[in-house]
Amino acid sequence: MSKKTFVMAILAMVAISYLSSAQHVDRTSFKAGVHVGVPLGDISDFSNFELGLDLGYHWSVSEMVDVGLATGFMNAFGNTSTEDIGPVAVEVDFPDIQYIPAAAAFRLYPTYDFKLGADVGYAIGINEGNDGGFYVRPMIGYNINGNTELNVSYTTISDNYDYSMIAVGLLFLF
Repeated sequence: MSKKTFVMAILAMVAISYLSSAQHVDRTSFKAGVHVGVPLGDISDFSNFELGLDLGYHWSVSEMVDVGLATGFMNAFGNTSTEDIGPVAVEVDFPDIQYIPAAAAFRLYPTYDFKLGADVGYAIGINEGNDGGFYVRPMIGYNINGNTELNVSYTTISDNYDYSMIAVGLLFLF
């Protein structure tokens, strides 16, 4: 069994175990949205723009706490760079860097309109040479109206390099 498969299996078992034991769950919600990000750390040498899709399903544990599952798709668009090798200038095209996160989600609601939370799990590397790694995405959200959230998040993935991102997103509740 690969390391990715093992981590995913453990994450799924913990989430299912926790959710099946929550006796007082009174609402559920499906969430879908998009985000745009600015790369930080090592990835900023290869990309200057990221676009992502966010999907999640949350269960209410109490009036102030939700837990759930989160996934989506993240694509950091590769840059084109000109490198000087002696007297010759060579143009280098960096590939896109892509991940599919698989995570547990936690949200705390200090007020109806304001939320704090994090997604924690594993980001599966899609493109060649991308191994994937431990995924953490803390976030702050604000309800624009009953069905739309504006959020700011920081994403980090512990791959063979520093994949870090600050993003702004819109999330729609269904």
